[in-house]
Amino acid sequence: MNTDTTGTTAPRVWLVTGASSGFGRAITEAALAAGDSVAGAVRRPGALDDLAKRHPDRLATIELDVTDTAAAPGAVAAAVDRFGRIDVLVNNAGRALIGAAEETTDAELRELMDVHFFGPAALVRAVLPVLRRQRSGAIVQISSMGGRLAFAGVSAYSATKFALEGYSEALAAELAPFGITVLIVEPGAFRTGLHGGAMRMSAVNPAYDDVVGPVRAMQDGFDGAQPGDPAKAAAAIRAALDAENPPLRLPLGNDAADAVDASLNRLRAEFDAWETASRGTDLDPDR
Repeated sequence: MNTDTTGTTAPRVWLVTGASSGFGRAITEAALAAGDSVAGAVRRPGALDDLAKRHPDRLATIELDVTDTAAAPGAVAAAVDRFGRIDVLVNNAGRALIGAAEETTDAELRELMDVHFFGPAALVRAVLPVLRRQRSGAIVQISSMGGRLAFAGVSAYSATKFALEGYSEALAAELAPFGITVLIVEPGAFRTGLHGGAMRMSAVNPAYDDVVGPVRAMQDGFDGAQPGDPAKAAAAIRAALDAENPPLRLPLGNDAADAVDASLNRLRAEFDAWETASRGTDLDPDR
């Protein structure tokens, strides 16, 4: 068995949030197929019963609402009690919100931040003593191409994912001396529940019909028509973790790759155009 960047040889132990559907389900299935063990964190206790029947010794179901940050240490402890270690934490649980910034309420912003930022941060804090003792491991943060760039109508969603990415970039530098990898995954549109049951809409303000209206309308019929394959995403994530030099950020899907590439080009052009102004704001040498 080959040694991977988590510092262990397979089989590994994964703690996956939102394990009952979407990327969480795909990552869980891929791990079990590879002979690994999974602690699948779900809100509904029976959500993984079908997999548990097939893999009773290698799948543990943990009931967890990631917004209950006080429950994070217990979830980590349950995984360690069952399998003796944790090699990979996957912060995957999430949902979507569409609405203009003015349409989005304070409660909606805070609820989404709880899911996408404070919940993952609590799990990271809870798992790090385990990974540091092992001096190995990986933290996989399921972000979005909306964590790298933002679009009209998704300001709240992108704000939460931008926060997660900034946190994770600093986290990667902090954890490198301990042999712990941080991988930020930036998917485009995949056939998960994000555009179905996990999609919410802010109350409509007609002033934004021309700007946000098309974003809302695009959701009709889009669930089930997304181009991305979650099983291929899970395979790409495993390949990145197994790489000799894993990336910090991993866009997934042609739509994400195209959007990130175009954004990088725009950022470079804008920086080049304004570099002189940027560099001209230091105090004069004689002051």
